[in-house]
Amino acid sequence: MPEGTGGTPPRTLAEALRIQGDDSLAALLRARPDLLTPVPNDLSQLATRAGTRASVVRALERLDRFTLQTAEALAVAPEPAPYATLSALLTGDEGDARIEAALPLAVRTLRDQALIWGANDRLRLVRTARELLAPSPTHPSPTGLGPTVAEATAGMSPGRLQEILTAAWLQSTHDPVSAVASLTALFTDRTRMAALLDTAPMEALSVLDRLVWGPPYGEITSSPTPPVRWLRDRGLLLPATTRTVVLPREAALHLRAGRAHRTPEPVAPDVAPRSTEASAPGRPQIVDSTAAGQAYTALATIEELAKDWNEGGPNVLRAGGLSVRDLKRTAAALDVTEPVAAFWVELAYAAGLLAADGEADERYAPTPAYDDWQELPSPERWARLATAWLTATRTAGLVGSQDTKGRTLAALGPDLDRGPAPEVRRRILDLLATLPEGTAPDPESLLARLRWERPLRGASAAGRPDDLRARLAAWTLNEAEMLGLTGRGALSSHARALLTSVSDPSEDPARARAELAAAGTRAALALAPLLPEPLDHVLLQADLTAVAPGPLLRPLAELLAIAADVESKGGATVYRFTPASVRRALDAGQSATDLHDLLKTHSRTPVPQPLAYLIDDVARKHGHLRVGAASAYVRCDDEAVLDEILADKRSHGLRLRRLAPTVLAAHADPAAVLDGLRAIGFAPAAESVEGDVLITRAHAYRTPPRTAPVPVPDGPRAPGATLLGAAVKAIRAGDMAATVVRKPVPEPSTSGSTTAAAAAAARAAGRAAGGAAARAAGKTPAPGSPSGNGDLPRTTSAETLATVQAAAMTGSAVWIGYVNADGAASQRVIAPVRVEGGYVTGYDHTADEVRTYPLHRITGVAELADDPA
Repeated sequence: MPEGTGGTPPRTLAEALRIQGDDSLAALLRARPDLLTPVPNDLSQLATRAGTRASVVRALERLDRFTLQTAEALAVAPEPAPYATLSALLTGDEGDARIEAALPLAVRTLRDQALIWGANDRLRLVRTARELLAPSPTHPSPTGLGPTVAEATAGMSPGRLQEILTAAWLQSTHDPVSAVASLTALFTDRTRMAALLDTAPMEALSVLDRLVWGPPYGEITSSPTPPVRWLRDRGLLLPATTRTVVLPREAALHLRAGRAHRTPEPVAPDVAPRSTEASAPGRPQIVDSTAAGQAYTALATIEELAKDWNEGGPNVLRAGGLSVRDLKRTAAALDVTEPVAAFWVELAYAAGLLAADGEADERYAPTPAYDDWQELPSPERWARLATAWLTATRTAGLVGSQDTKGRTLAALGPDLDRGPAPEVRRRILDLLATLPEGTAPDPESLLARLRWERPLRGASAAGRPDDLRARLAAWTLNEAEMLGLTGRGALSSHARALLTSVSDPSEDPARARAELAAAGTRAALALAPLLPEPLDHVLLQADLTAVAPGPLLRPLAELLAIAADVESKGGATVYRFTPASVRRALDAGQSATDLHDLLKTHSRTPVPQPLAYLIDDVARKHGHLRVGAASAYVRCDDEAVLDEILADKRSHGLRLRRLAPTVLAAHADPAAVLDGLRAIGFAPAAESVEGDVLITRAHAYRTPPRTAPVPVPDGPRAPGATLLGAAVKAIRAGDMAATVVRKPVPEPSTSGSTTAAAAAAARAAGRAAGGAAARAAGKTPAPGSPSGNGDLPRTTSAETLATVQAAAMTGSAVWIGYVNADGAASQRVIAPVRVEGGYVTGYDHTADEVRTYPLHRITGVAELADDPA
């Protein structure tokens, strides 16, 4: 059995916390970090805060199913409940070894989180938790039980109670209290209750069967049927309203064989394999190779996205985020669906590779960090993406859905953060890691495990199902597959290396980041042998295509992207050379000779003659026409070419006219003239004011330096060890100052400046004072606390000086009232060691350090009945 028996039983939660050790207090504050905001003044305030509705709800949401079922059983048990009663409610009359083995841990967890208190023979649920979990007409209990006999008969006439006793073969009583006790004793007596039900009609037993596991309420008419009348006459159905009856809790427990829950779940369900193929020979290698292929695709997709937004991406919506039209265009550019495009966009944003530029006409673009990321080896680039995804709270799966106000959530928008996302992602990967290598999980068993671990996270505040956690799990499985953490549903070896970081980011963010970075390095090392080596060659074909049988070296890939168009992607990339693509390469500064040399150097096959002819033909025409600024002009040494342009009807929109035999002027700007002539079939080149050919290259637009978005925590961050130690010390000190026994302050004489009000304050100085956080932290007591200036000790300056001097000589501690320079009053317990120059220096038990106080700011001093030192 768990600890907690023996000694004087505590009367309140504060007293129960007071007898616990510092380690137990630290464990409570670590499990419920919201109790530290701000640091409680003393244990009484800590207990009060631990019983607030918001804090209790947050604590209940983090319980697993069996621990929650234990709390639910306590909510329907008499208060206080012995451990044996609680065990009986969970195991039933027949007993259950698994429940008996798991119950001590559940009780310890509830006690450690201050949700229950008291010794094992007097377990009490925190009042707020009982209100949340106990059954009521407006809030049914998960147990399906109804009110007790005493609750259901409240307000019932004494005559009606006596009629029920008579119908149930019980002796009449003289008052309603004893009548309710007699009926309760009948329903809790297994033998007598069984004898009563043996006389019930079969139809009446059928009615009880429908109500026994809940809901316990049923509607009746003004003329109920005989079976219902039989049950109502004997108190087995009690009136809830004029048209509703309820099955009393004691009767339902008898029908359930003493069990509060139909299906207690003391053990977490196992994550089952998806199929028997998981044990096939060589499957781990297949999983790793598949995941590595997806990792390579992820890198290529991010690069393609950045290339698409390289010269400045789509504009930012006024409300923030990406418009639906821009998301569709991005999805088309990446050749993926819109939800998948939203994932890649959000991933790049979470990794700090994309951001808004912050200009007046704000738009998205790659960040300078993207250029640094591109220079890294492929495994390290993948590790950056994987670690960013693992810790991000932004949830791409929400894109396209609506918020509570009916507004559509946009990619890169402001409302996509979900605090539980990192926890769910990490938990799913950890569960996958428990399976043998190469084994994919059954999704339903995985979801069942998640629901067992956080059952209340799957329900909304109104009690309706809320599938956010289930949706996060489904999105995690899909995203992990796209990112290359899993292959064919099973966890890869490099993903297992990524999971070696164990620190909780909410407790020590710096340490967690360092561990995650080290884990990313290990994952990159594990991935490196699985990724294909970049190639320095292509295979040229006679149909003007080039096949890249794998990833290409970056310089070669960049040149091919300019000189050819990507026709298809996959295990091999197919590039197609066209007149437009060759002209694009020439515009970028390449010559025909450069292109021929490039193809000869990097092709494993001879350069096809059609491709060589294409390059030479486009190069021959390229730059034959020159376009400059007039608004624009066109010049050519061949007058026949200009005659042909003027004769073509398609050039009329450019409004050309001849200035000289070899020069045409245009009203359109140079860019429009270039596009118009190319549409006709010519290959003009732009020229500068000096007459040189202008080389056009893609302009890489970058945002100013941007940091990656900070994840939004799911509730208050867990405190670190340093903060925990300081908080426990401050709470203990404040509690000591609040509960220490003080000697009464003698009434000062009425001579001098002493007033009657000061005398009254001195008489009250021995009373226990509350509001000890101000005493612990040196702050003004919280509003509503019992502490204030009226509770400060009041003595004359001479008495104060004499008392602290005597305390310094004897080494004893005293209780002082102190007002700081800001006018904030506090009470402190100090042990003076030196009094001189108008200051007293001593060890402050409240602050647990040596401090110096000006005597003129001490309102008064009182001796302690017991020296705290």
